Amino acid sequence: MRRNSLIAGLYLVLLFFSGVAVGAFGLHLYTNSVRANGPRDPNVFREHYIAELRTRLKLTDDQVSKLGPILDETRRRHREFAEQHRSEMKAIQDDQVSKIRALLMDSQQAEYTKLLEEREKQRQRQHP
Repeated sequence: MRRNSLIAGLYLVLLFFSGVAVGAFGLHLYTNSVRANGPRDPNVFREHYIAELRTRLKLTDDQVSKLGPILDETRRRHREFAEQHRSEMKAIQDDQVSKIRALLMDSQQAEYTKLLEEREKQRQRQHP
């Protein structure tokens, strides 16, 4: 009888630690999902990027101070490029929308319009 109690106790301990492991794994997946799908603040990204470079490459303070202007220039160049090609990107997007609309039935058009409006609002919130 005592042996059965010992085995039952070991199974309970094993079950408990299995629950802890599954919970920890679930938390890890959740936090990565929230981080990946959350708002993308360029300043937060920049801080994380600099911290990762500092840690993994063991950058000196002097190297970190020189990193800021490099990242500033890259951001400026990306924005200039995006502005120069905004009309082309809009034309590609408009072409996609018109092709999708062409394959939708009349009953689906209103919902597609609503979906596009929701996505535009979401884009504006993420990239004001």
